[in-house]
Amino acid sequence: MTFYKTLFFDVDDTLLDFKAAEEEAITLLFTEHGIPLTEETRTRYSIINQSLWRDHEQGRLDRDTLLNTRFSLFFKELGQEVDGKALGEQYRSYLEKGDKLMDGALETITALKENHDLYIVTNGVSKTQYKRLTSSGLHPLFLETFVSEDTGYQKPMKEFFDHVFARIPGLDRSASLIIGDSLTADIQGGSMSGIDTCWYNPSGKPNDSGIVPTYEIRDLRELLKLL
Repeated sequence: MTFYKTLFFDVDDTLLDFKAAEEEAITLLFTEHGIPLTEETRTRYSIINQSLWRDHEQGRLDRDTLLNTRFSLFFKELGQEVDGKALGEQYRSYLEKGDKLMDGALETITALKENHDLYIVTNGVSKTQYKRLTSSGLHPLFLETFVSEDTGYQKPMKEFFDHVFARIPGLDRSASLIIGDSLTADIQGGSMSGIDTCWYNPSGKPNDSGIVPTYEIRDLRELLKLL
């Protein structure tokens, strides 16, 4: 078995429960603006948001456009004209309070820190991610945190990983592993950059993407046996 000296961890829905944070933030935002919180409105927002993030991951959409237009696009479908930038800022002020840990995250990271060099690699807004990592207690357990907003690139772009690798002296890619829940951002990105990959798949969803991870786990604590 390969000994992995360097471990790269995704944040959203890998270490921190982004779905819970998003649900809370959307609930607060919609309630404040008088939008009925129905399954239909949740689904419609999710479709718009995920589509924009996919475009961003593939380099077709810049970060500011994503953040400033997702709510204006959503409200436009409801027949309302809003200040998308202002609503985006309000949403992120709620989102940054979302520090709920994924099951087993803190104990796993605490244990792995003893024998591995740990780094965060995440797409997102720096202020939001740093606040969530700090309030969850995870931030000091990592040697460095790399956020797409700061690097100028996002996973799965090779440039994102090149930026990260260049800032870790003596990095051995053959002894490095990325752990994340996204087949496209984490697993594909890691594979294209020459490191092994571990797909965190707690719900056991099927993989029909054609993207093949080196490992697959259902529980973060499996890493303690794997590594």
